[in-house]
Amino acid sequence: MAEVQPELPVVGDPADDDVRAMEAARAMGRTARFRTSPNPWVGSVVVVDGRIVGTGATEPPGGAHAERSALDQAGTSVAGATLYTTLEPCDHEGRTGPCTEAVVAAGIRRVVVGVEDPDPNVAGGGLARLRDAGLEVVVGVLGDDVADDLAPYLHHRSTGRPRVVLKMAATLDGRTAAPDGSSRWITGDGARADVHRLRAESDAVVVGAGTVRADDPRLDVRDLPDGWVDPGSVRQPRRIVLGAIPDEARVRPAEEHHGDLGDLLDRLGGEGVLQVLVEGGADVAGRFHRAGLVDRYVVYVAPAVLGGDDGRGLLAGAGAPTMADVWRGRTASVARLGDDVRIDVVPNR
Repeated sequence: MAEVQPELPVVGDPADDDVRAMEAARAMGRTARFRTSPNPWVGSVVVVDGRIVGTGATEPPGGAHAERSALDQAGTSVAGATLYTTLEPCDHEGRTGPCTEAVVAAGIRRVVVGVEDPDPNVAGGGLARLRDAGLEVVVGVLGDDVADDLAPYLHHRSTGRPRVVLKMAATLDGRTAAPDGSSRWITGDGARADVHRLRAESDAVVVGAGTVRADDPRLDVRDLPDGWVDPGSVRQPRRIVLGAIPDEARVRPAEEHHGDLGDLLDRLGGEGVLQVLVEGGADVAGRFHRAGLVDRYVVYVAPAVLGGDDGRGLLAGAGAPTMADVWRGRTASVARLGDDVRIDVVPNR
């Protein structure tokens, strides 16, 4: 049997133990964040008498799912145990066998799930299989937090399209470039490192041809903080340019796209892309925004002021004609990164 993990805190309400164990499962899921796409980065733990005896995370496509990994680490003495998993266990044959079969065969008595899986191959079938086998099944522990962890996967399986994250950086007075077009660097090192984290979390990065010509960006993942993640576990995102790519551009190898943005998202979704990071300038940002294609806005604001009305704004193109037509979202989070501030906003849908 694997080495027994520290005992969970003893509390009066068993539901509190469920929360603590699900937090441990979430932590395991985060260890797989950069290596499992297009599969979800699921975490799982097995608990016997208040002690974690097995942990697991989804392996790269073709490898074991989190539940099987946790059971394998726990060994054979798990009859009557509780298994915690961030996502509903699968009940179908894919690259691996159904996780529900392994859970039932191990003698697990109780399964606690963060969120149901909207994938049509699962969609409640795993929960039904476990209940039919006589197991107690609890769903929704830390459900909102788990849904945030798995947002790209859940969005893709629900809509068929990748989740679109629009990243922008601006001065305090809302400018993304000076009148001469220069924009490096608005933000500091902390914010720029955070952008590389966003790229590492994304399967594709989209930028306009104008930005490629003006800034010649690489759009790869580098400059991650020491110890933040194993560099070997990070895959470079696909790089997609809206328009023609200059022959000597550093963004190569990259793909060109000409045409409708919705068509691009449909194609990428069909190819298993779970999250797209849009890093284009004001023109591309405005196009995605006005088409209603953005699922999360990430804006880095620097304590810098250009001090006029001749700098470039966040979004190019026509805006709302009156205050009654203003687009409004919901602030999802605010974080300080050195002297800069990251603000995450999601649409009111």
